[in-house]
Amino acid sequence: MKALIIFGSLIVASGLMVVAVNSSSSSNANSTSLDGSNVSIVDGVQIITINARGGYQPRNSVAKSGIPTVVRFVTNTTYDCSSFVRFPSLNLLKTLPPTGTTEVNIGSQQAISLKGSCGMGMYPFQIDFKS
Repeated sequence: MKALIIFGSLIVASGLMVVAVNSSSSSNANSTSLDGSNVSIVDGVQIITINARGGYQPRNSVAKSGIPTVVRFVTNTTYDCSSFVRFPSLNLLKTLPPTGTTEVNIGSQQAISLKGSCGMGMYPFQIDFKS
């Protein structure tokens, strides 16, 4: 009986996540911060702010190459796959708290497109470093 209740709860939670993702993805799926609105430089360190819940927003960011960079992930009651962020090319995996701010130091990047995703690869995002 206990297993049936847990299984039912997981199905309901999964359905709610799909609804949340579908409702937010129509407006945010292709959002790109070309103007750098989620990128700032403070004391010589570039900070890229990305919201993590039901995916990552913005999904595409543009940043400067060649300067120390921190990606700041902001969570707000995030209990989905977005709470596990990974950068495969950097061999980096980070668990984010359900609510809060987590800074991930990714060092100075060359002019590349750095791809990231949630732990299962369902929610991709990308940071384009330009000279």
